[in-house]
Amino acid sequence: MSVRMIGIDHNKADLDVRGIFSFTKKKTEEAYRRFLDLPGVSGTILLSTCNRMEWWLSVDEETGFSMIDTLCSFLNLNPEQYRSYFTERNGREAVEHLFRLTAGLKSQILGEDQILTQVGDAQQFARANSATDHTLEVLFRLALTSGKRVKTETDLSSADNTIIHAALDKLKAQGFDTVGKKCMVIGNGMMGKLSALALMERGADVTVTVRQYTSGLVDIPKGCRRIGYMDRYELLPSCDLVVSATSSPNFTLSRKEMEKLVPDQPVYVVDLAVPRDVEPGIGELPAFRVFDVDSFRISRMTEKLRRNISKAEEILAEEIDEFYDWYTGKDLFPKIQELKKTAAENVCLRMTSFFRKSAEETGPKELILQEAGGASERMMNHLLFGMRSRLSDDVFRECVDAMEAVFRDGNDKSGK
Repeated sequence: MSVRMIGIDHNKADLDVRGIFSFTKKKTEEAYRRFLDLPGVSGTILLSTCNRMEWWLSVDEETGFSMIDTLCSFLNLNPEQYRSYFTERNGREAVEHLFRLTAGLKSQILGEDQILTQVGDAQQFARANSATDHTLEVLFRLALTSGKRVKTETDLSSADNTIIHAALDKLKAQGFDTVGKKCMVIGNGMMGKLSALALMERGADVTVTVRQYTSGLVDIPKGCRRIGYMDRYELLPSCDLVVSATSSPNFTLSRKEMEKLVPDQPVYVVDLAVPRDVEPGIGELPAFRVFDVDSFRISRMTEKLRRNISKAEEILAEEIDEFYDWYTGKDLFPKIQELKKTAAENVCLRMTSFFRKSAEETGPKELILQEAGGASERMMNHLLFGMRSRLSDDVFRECVDAMEAVFRDGNDKSGK
């Protein structure tokens, strides 16, 4: 099998282009049904965030279809119009990209906190739709593990490290302080809740818009007021700041409606959605200052940060090697598992002979045998993977076959 991916992100594509390739959950489910029918495909995962869209595949190495052409065909787009925005990665290049991405090394905000959750959610949603295979499961699991290690063992950023915190920092640097300001958050999903909490932490008076569903009232962060989504234009003129962060396919703020408003003061409007929530052109109105997710690119490289990035890269290199130790020898795993089990049985069998001559009770004897079996498996695991890292593939396979034969002969002679 081969790991392949294509991606479109903030480095090559502006917000509007990224919006074209943004996937809702419903569209993702439809994509999984379509992509799993492609020749040679055994697993697929789609990652869609405000900064990027990535399509991952586990495929037969001989599979030759164009991922860009296939994706554009699914979305009814002309691939030639968008080909230059995409990056395509295969094999180790793709693997290394995922590990660096999950650790936050490829984000607009270095080390940002949300990417780990987003990658994990993408994996879980693919699993829920029976879209992944074992290769992608292990790859994404180890990438998430390495990302958590980087978060724990390095310091790439401050504690408040999301796009909303970056937005508020930038506004403060421009003279807009949220303390005591009246703010409205449109949207009550993950980003909406993060925005409401960040604003409250910085002393703002926050109101959150909610839609009324048949299931009843929607939870909002404690300490916020609520209004119905349909009442947003009534509240807006009295606001100092409006944050819109929804997954709506339509504009939450339209120019036609905003032109009718006469705010009490200039209003800052922050659009954190992809595709856009705020209709282009609203920023041209004199009463409104509009920012989107691409307004908050941050570049602050210090010597301490360089050292931490270097440390993060070392961690990722270790974890990537662990993935390839598994990946290159995955066909041997059933045999290795059997060897470990056989080694444990062999040790326990030898110890049982000793116990027959002793007066130990059953309880302690069983505990000792259990511990001996576990220790034998751990020893074999250390031995086999130590050999795997030091021997060529052919030699390692010969060693595994030889060990299997030795254990088999030993068990035959012992009467097993």
